[in-house]
Amino acid sequence: MDSSSSSAQSAEFSSPLLAQALEAGDPVAVALALRNDRVMVPLLTDTDGDDAAPNENEAQVRVFRRGEADKYMLLLFSSVDAYVAMLPEETDHQVVAYRAEDLRAFLETNRGVLESVWFDVAGPHTMQASPDDILDALTLS
Repeated sequence: MDSSSSSAQSAEFSSPLLAQALEAGDPVAVALALRNDRVMVPLLTDTDGDDAAPNENEAQVRVFRRGEADKYMLLLFSSVDAYVAMLPEETDHQVVAYRAEDLRAFLETNRGVLESVWFDVAGPHTMQASPDDILDALTLS
């Protein structure tokens, strides 16, 4: 999806619950939003890129790395607009909406290469957690 999509598509690619939880700075509300709603996950647009962690899904999740760090950061967003705000110079902002089970599967598969998970990293309501903390939040019974 790109940033010029219709408002119906934009609603499908946003999580008001997550945005509200981030605005409140409430980790419990973020966990509930991840369990009960969706989160926008950036996808690679160039299959030749080297920033992707191994992934069993057809579309490759785009992960980020600080300089020459050994591990990656997973950046998650409450909306496509929040992703666009991080990379406004890009023109093709591909995302997928993950539900709890999708996010859990990705984190379980890639936990060894991920150092952190960031939400809406461009602000104004950024939050960070460890992959294990997110997995714990998604697997509470």
